[in-house]
Amino acid sequence: MIKVGILGATGNVGQRFIQQLAGHPWFEITALAASERSAGKPYEQVAKWRLDTDLPEEVRELTVVPTKPEAVDADIVFSALPAEDAIKIEADFAKAGMIVCSNASSHRMEKDVPLVIPEVNPEHLGLIDVQKKKRKWDGAIITNPNCSTIMMVVTLKPLMKFGLENIHVSTMQAVSGAGYEGVPSMAIIDNMIPYIGSEEGKMETEALKLLGDFDGKQVKDAPFWVSAACHRVGVLDGHTMSIWARFNKKVTPEKVKDAFLKFDPKLSDLPTSPKKAIIVREEPDRPQPRMDRMQGNGMSISVGRIRAGKADAIQYVCMGHNTIRGAAGASVLNAELLKKKGYL
Repeated sequence: MIKVGILGATGNVGQRFIQQLAGHPWFEITALAASERSAGKPYEQVAKWRLDTDLPEEVRELTVVPTKPEAVDADIVFSALPAEDAIKIEADFAKAGMIVCSNASSHRMEKDVPLVIPEVNPEHLGLIDVQKKKRKWDGAIITNPNCSTIMMVVTLKPLMKFGLENIHVSTMQAVSGAGYEGVPSMAIIDNMIPYIGSEEGKMETEALKLLGDFDGKQVKDAPFWVSAACHRVGVLDGHTMSIWARFNKKVTPEKVKDAFLKFDPKLSDLPTSPKKAIIVREEPDRPQPRMDRMQGNGMSISVGRIRAGKADAIQYVCMGHNTIRGAAGASVLNAELLKKKGYL
């Protein structure tokens, strides 16, 4: 078993990491790290467990440790740290020789840091060797994208063969994406908020890196552009988005649907990978967060309403679980890919 630690273990995404890793066939949770006020105490005493499954027995009595490399007994760490803390702490862990699978945004766009979705760009893990050589450290930082970016880009991958020219996307994002205390109830009940700080910029830049070409030394961004508008809505879990995709050749809704149905990233040997990365819904009112977010144990992306739009665009709706597929599950899947590729 590979020993794993979780940084930021008491927070919303940290709890999802515990849920995803408990009983994992390859990984064993050996360290839970959090703030100094939590360190030295059993996890069940300091964490307000907020998920709809029981706190796993294997971590109840595990003593929380400080978020320092010397305190964490692990070969690989999963980071659920806030971006402002992750920028230094994750680098400290990599310098100490550990593999860091990060959900934070801090290092995603650095040229030598892999930004990876296993179904989309597994070859970008080659940046690990570039990173180690450049930074002269034994560990490495590997990142997964922003939650809404993941949903969109997984669906764009099978459409790349049609020659993408530009993407417009409008999101309806769940409140859990802001953390348990991120959006006050009186701000979101009977309301929607047409702004999520930095979200639009992440979608517009991360997508190009993810779908870009790796030449062995660097990633060249994909040759199209993305325009995003992001909104917070009163849904607990599950980000939904409407996507308008334009291509440099004539594409029909039938071809797009067929591409989704035939998409097979060949990751069935990874424990967290769903049977279907993309599930096509035929009903006119699907996908819906409450109905579809747990497809593939929360790791599948559901699409529907595939139709022809104006100016030869193809329009469709996609949806996925933001704290599983878009956060903790994405990092765990990255770690499984690392093992498959021989990096662990």
